[in-house]
Amino acid sequence: MMWKSAPYTPIMTVKNDFYPIKGDSYHVLHKLPVGNSPYVKAKHVQLVDSDPEKAISLFWTAINTGDRVDSALKDMAVVMKQTGRAEEAIEAIRSFRHLCSHQSQEALDNVLLDLYKKCDRIDDQIELLQYKLMLIEEGLAFGGKKMKIARSQGKRFYVSIEQERARLLGNLAYACIQQCNYHAAEIYYRAALAIKPDKNGQCNLALCLMQTGRIAEAKSILHGPRFIFQVL
Repeated sequence: MMWKSAPYTPIMTVKNDFYPIKGDSYHVLHKLPVGNSPYVKAKHVQLVDSDPEKAISLFWTAINTGDRVDSALKDMAVVMKQTGRAEEAIEAIRSFRHLCSHQSQEALDNVLLDLYKKCDRIDDQIELLQYKLMLIEEGLAFGGKKMKIARSQGKRFYVSIEQERARLLGNLAYACIQQCNYHAAEIYYRAALAIKPDKNGQCNLALCLMQTGRIAEAKSILHGPRFIFQVL
């Protein structure tokens, strides 16, 4: 006895007022969420139509209607930065982050750090970096875990809590250099380098030593056979 396969029936896609007829592959191609909500419309306008001002308006609508507020606030701030409205983005995050989940706060802090750098708000950078280091010290960073999954340029990779500590210390040291606070920068660079050796950090540490008149020590770091880590 031979079994006959069922006749082929093409899969129909749904047409709505916002999207023309498109299948799931369209959303995957453009990295779009599925649906017709304000947030989805905002992402479509941002990524497909390339209309940042209209996207910002739609992101505001998503926030005000409670539609994926975590993502809407973060994405809106990023678009604002791209359009030269970084100061406005800072105020938006500060004013509306209380509407976002606890899990989204770390991502919002990272966006804030980028915005502070863009606006040369060094004091705010230092305050936020110190706060993030405090969370690590108290075991509250990464949701209490030792590792987290990070993303960069479409790739996923693991970051340990110690790698994050070293990164934050290095950023804090550089912020102190921008304020010409070379003594504090030296302390933070030494702490960062004790965790993770880094040539750029080593050079910046030597710069701090030169700025405080310790030329011989700076030369020994730059030209010595090996670098001796010491946490002050």
